[in-house]
Amino acid sequence: MRIVIIEFMSLDGVVQAPGGPGEDTDGGFAHGGWSHPFFDPEVVGGAFSDAMTKAEALLFGRRTWQTMAAAWPERAGDPFADQMNAIPKYVVSETLGDGELTWDNTTRIPGDEAVAGIRKLHETDGGDLLVMGSPTLVRTLLREGLVDELRLMIMPVILGGGKTIFPGDGALRTLELVSAATSGAGVQVCTYRPAAEG
Repeated sequence: MRIVIIEFMSLDGVVQAPGGPGEDTDGGFAHGGWSHPFFDPEVVGGAFSDAMTKAEALLFGRRTWQTMAAAWPERAGDPFADQMNAIPKYVVSETLGDGELTWDNTTRIPGDEAVAGIRKLHETDGGDLLVMGSPTLVRTLLREGLVDELRLMIMPVILGGGKTIFPGDGALRTLELVSAATSGAGVQVCTYRPAAEG
């Protein structure tokens, strides 16, 4: 399976709490919901719809999974929500118990087995394994060379700090821009893949 990352991102690389005020206030982050003024159904919504069409399963870190699990089941009846609820899901967590996996079709990958478990999924045939949010997990995936595609929705806003998906390990990682689209609100939807070495 290809591992595809899709993220709302500010111009300064922040991905924290794009969806709402209480989503993630770690570090005193006070700009939750910052993506809303820039969302449009055609370009930004279309990027998500396209990614979901190609997805065979979803992969989350614990916090993002808990946020999504609290939101999507109650939206049943909407085609996108129904797809989110039906698709197989994996969550990386040390702390979630099997009894807490209340969102349909969720499998837990123990945190201490995350890289090996995800590598095994990556090596299987099939569609895309789609990752939304989950900055800590995405940093690990990038560091381990397990990302096949980055789809970034870069919004014209500077947040001044917050969580990022990029590893801070000093390693050089070269990407190739494979597509780009611009929304009327100035969002750049850019799709990158790792550049071939040499």
